[in-house]
Amino acid sequence: MEFDLIARHFTRATPGAVLGVGDDCALLAPTPGMQLAVSTDMLLEGRHFSPADSPAGLGHKSLAVNLSDLAAMGATPRWATLAIALPEENDAWLNAFARGFFRMADLHGIELVGGDTSRGTLTISITVMGEVPPGQALRRDGAQTGDDVWVSGMLGSAALALAYRQGRLFMEQIDAAKVLPALYLPMPRIALGEALRGLASSAIDISDGLLGDLGHILQRSHVGATLEFSALPTLPVAQAYLHEAVARDCVLAGGDDYELCFTAPAGRRDAVQAAAAAAGVAVSRIGRITSEPGLNVLDANGQPLPIAHTGYDHFAA
Repeated sequence: MEFDLIARHFTRATPGAVLGVGDDCALLAPTPGMQLAVSTDMLLEGRHFSPADSPAGLGHKSLAVNLSDLAAMGATPRWATLAIALPEENDAWLNAFARGFFRMADLHGIELVGGDTSRGTLTISITVMGEVPPGQALRRDGAQTGDDVWVSGMLGSAALALAYRQGRLFMEQIDAAKVLPALYLPMPRIALGEALRGLASSAIDISDGLLGDLGHILQRSHVGATLEFSALPTLPVAQAYLHEAVARDCVLAGGDDYELCFTAPAGRRDAVQAAAAAAGVAVSRIGRITSEPGLNVLDANGQPLPIAHTGYDHFAA
């Protein structure tokens, strides 16, 4: 039954692999001279998604959040494995999940080459593999004093959508409809990550919140940063809610953005903008790297904003 399930929903041609789904192991042949970038993420029902969420959307998101890690390293996607635990066999659910998964896979040229299935609480674990030229991977430990801090896309939309869904933020339905896609259908910034090779001094994807994830760069690079809240890019619809503390927290520390936060020397501003334009992604300069440790966010008057917390904690209650 398990092998029939895999054959029905997850077995496709994998011309980029020596051997794909169907054996004890996949056989892969990385491009000669390239380094392999590997990342694994897990999504748990009730923790990362609701049982009522669309299976096609879940298929999309489960792969997208993993691809975002490759984007943060400047890696080109190649292969993925999928391990999924299911409470029961459900062909309709699996068909929809696979449709969303492979739609995202085809968009970024990544092949599913193996994995596992089991019975249990709905759990999705994906490992992605990508390639990057030696010495060109974007890392967290390269930020330098005086560098600009940049982010791609818009911040806080997914967190605003979740706050609305949980009843922590009361939004007009027409406004909520504009932020909900960010929660359910994130888009990994693969092309931007590739374009930033040789330009960015450090990078990370924003999965657990801007302040928390930027904090990882600061810690690894042994530097600090000052950000300007007014420079943080948000959807126009979000502006009407930023007077509320919960909405500001969504922008600063909300998870699920899956945008890139990166640093680059101030002298490369034009090159960064050109790279972003070539990748078809808007980027915003939101602050600067400082020599003194710590992370400060300034309001429109140049005064530090109080920070309640910095990001999502996977082990919090």
